Amino acid sequence: MKAQLLSTLENARQYTMNVAAAMPADNYAFKPDTATWSFNDLLHHIGYGITWCNENYILRKQADWNPPAVTKDAAATQAYLSECFNILQKSIEKTDTDENIIHGFYATLDHITHHRGQATTYLRCQGVTPPEYTY
Repeated sequence: MKAQLLSTLENARQYTMNVAAAMPADNYAFKPDTATWSFNDLLHHIGYGITWCNENYILRKQADWNPPAVTKDAAATQAYLSECFNILQKSIEKTDTDENIIHGFYATLDHITHHRGQATTYLRCQGVTPPEYTY
């Protein structure tokens, strides 16, 4: 089961990082509407969501929702997002996978997928074809 989780996580990481890299750095401040996050804010939220879910669902440590300051540019945001995936990967590697861990893992993936779908829409709004989805 652990190998399957890690494989699924790697797929999510690769596709998410490809989506992040597809947006030109100059367009990271893009917002499709004034009521939405910027592309940069959205990716930062994905990253923080990964670490928050990791704390609460995988490590089973109660963590309040208290995101750090948003990263300032494409390079910093992509580095932050990559590190968040690394943190989750290390936790999965070290943790015995029981039903609660598996449920938390898939809740985390659901959150990533939800916001990554928004990010692909942001790409299209900027005339960028999203990377091909791989499964």
